[in-house]
Amino acid sequence: MNPPPAEQAAGLDGSNGNGIEVTIDKNVSTGTDGGGSNSNSSPLCDRRIIIAVVSLVVVGIAGGIAVALTKPSGTSNTADPATAAPGGGVMSIMGATDDDFWQSGGMADESLEELQQQPYPTRRPSSSPRQSDGAAEAKPPTKQSVLDFLFQLNSEANEEAQQQQQTQKITLDNPNILFLPVDDLNTWLSYTGKNPQSKTPNFDRLAAMGLAFTNAHAASTICNPSRAATWSGIRPSTSGCYDNKDEPWTRFIAEGLNLNAHFKDNGWYAAARGKTYHSSKSGLHKADEKKTVYPSEWHEYPKSEKKPDPVPNHLAGFTQPFENARNYKDDHDPDWHTASYCIDQIRKFEERDGPTFLACGLIKPHLPFAVPQKYYDMYPTWEIELPPSPEDDLDDVPTMGWDMARPDKEDKNVTRLGRRRDAVQGYLASIRYADMNLGRILDAYEALPQSERDNTIVALFSDHGFHLGEKRHYKKGTLWEEASEVPFIWVVPGVTSPGSVCRRAVDLMSIYPTLCDLAGLDVPSHVEGANIRRLLENPDATWDGKAVSTMGYENHAVIDERYRYIRYQDGSEELYDHSKDPYEHTNRADWGGRYNTIKEELSAWLPKNGMRKWEKDQTCTDSYYADNDAFVKRCEDGSFVGRDPSDSCNFVDCHER
Repeated sequence: MNPPPAEQAAGLDGSNGNGIEVTIDKNVSTGTDGGGSNSNSSPLCDRRIIIAVVSLVVVGIAGGIAVALTKPSGTSNTADPATAAPGGGVMSIMGATDDDFWQSGGMADESLEELQQQPYPTRRPSSSPRQSDGAAEAKPPTKQSVLDFLFQLNSEANEEAQQQQQTQKITLDNPNILFLPVDDLNTWLSYTGKNPQSKTPNFDRLAAMGLAFTNAHAASTICNPSRAATWSGIRPSTSGCYDNKDEPWTRFIAEGLNLNAHFKDNGWYAAARGKTYHSSKSGLHKADEKKTVYPSEWHEYPKSEKKPDPVPNHLAGFTQPFENARNYKDDHDPDWHTASYCIDQIRKFEERDGPTFLACGLIKPHLPFAVPQKYYDMYPTWEIELPPSPEDDLDDVPTMGWDMARPDKEDKNVTRLGRRRDAVQGYLASIRYADMNLGRILDAYEALPQSERDNTIVALFSDHGFHLGEKRHYKKGTLWEEASEVPFIWVVPGVTSPGSVCRRAVDLMSIYPTLCDLAGLDVPSHVEGANIRRLLENPDATWDGKAVSTMGYENHAVIDERYRYIRYQDGSEELYDHSKDPYEHTNRADWGGRYNTIKEELSAWLPKNGMRKWEKDQTCTDSYYADNDAFVKRCEDGSFVGRDPSDSCNFVDCHER
């Protein structure tokens, strides 16, 4: 596919370099905590708080002017009565008054086809959303110039923070770890500004406490391999765990290698509840039989509460209504009880002689979208904006990408049932339910004595993202932005600055080595991820790393601050330039010119020694104990290889490139 003539004429196709290069700006803005205390009381912190307060005032004025000039007549101004966080959180400065959001005008009488072509809230605040042909571009005062100014101030403050930390490196004293994995959560959080319909005061509240990454990606875009990789520090391409069908994950990861096991072995009290690993909701209950957790790696892991009777249909709120929403209560969902357990554990931080590693696995917004009616009421279907999903969006996608999208299945089914808006409504309602439970956990965290908060690390992430019609796909399991990008928030006393933002490309493999460094532990030799501590200290620090996400054998995406490069098992490719194409509508892989150089640079980050797909019941974990040798091996170039069960559990050959 050749570049459009307009891009060739402007020199933006990469063939000559006469065009102006635009650096992708994956920025977000954070809300501020109007309630709890701040553990980082310093002149620098005071300055950042002042910046945050001024940000809210200035951007609010600019946003108000923008909305006044762009909002169509007759649009409701009804405020959401639940926008205030229990702990005093406030809405983000990229909230529901985004000017791009309101350019679409009224929706009640428009067809599905027309809605698909409407502008949508920007995923990249620095880029304009796709406009329908002939649409007049409104140019009111926007927030972007204000945001650029604010991020410049933040950058200056971060440089000052880095200078301070060079003279005084912070060392935490056996810190507590509050580990918060969330299931199927994409970046539709109000602090990101990526979907102004979303209202998430407690996610905003946590982001305001520390640092939020705006270009973070899962190691895999489906639950089982993503969680196995994050907890073990071993990529899917090394372990061979590629799919949800590869169960249990303990076939692929030997006992004692996981993050919680490492902390437990070094004196931390390891406790968990909810969904941490894939299918781990039963905890230690029948663990030897189910093999979904290793009992030796936890001190306690109680079984999740039983689901309500009747159990909601798995597709409730998605392709069919959730009929029981009006009778469904907050405490009917297992997540309520997971949060309650974690609240009790947080209150025990002060009582224990040593530190605690506490994992609280929230399942929502995973299907079914079964939450109480009050959360649905926050998002009336007639006000729902749909993501852009052009009918021809897959025309330039290779066959393997088309097969992952499966537009002839769920996309076709949701459209046939007329439930596109309903699916978005159910997902937003489920996010808001997760936000409520997060707020309960944060209330307990903020109620800790200051000395305990000053020695507690909080890390929140999602196992992968979620499509709601983008690229004509629903759910997960692709290598596009919606499936790989995740929320990633850190609060590290003395290291992260409140309300800070990092745009560097990182993936969740960074969690294991970074937590070890922050806690003063050695990083085990099998861990593949990059330590991101210096980005926590200074979000604007130079960073040469890339994010890598995998979906199946030899299917990978490599992401930097501007581009996404995808290579499939058959060698076919996709390349997207987020500075021009934030929704990944145009595949530039065959455009030639400078894009060939970009592909070559990004392809160097592809996993080199992919483990083949295992047959059912194959495993090499037993041989790990038999010879007491390494479970994975590091090659000379720094890549890793695992043991192949089809080859007597010998290591895969190192193919240096």
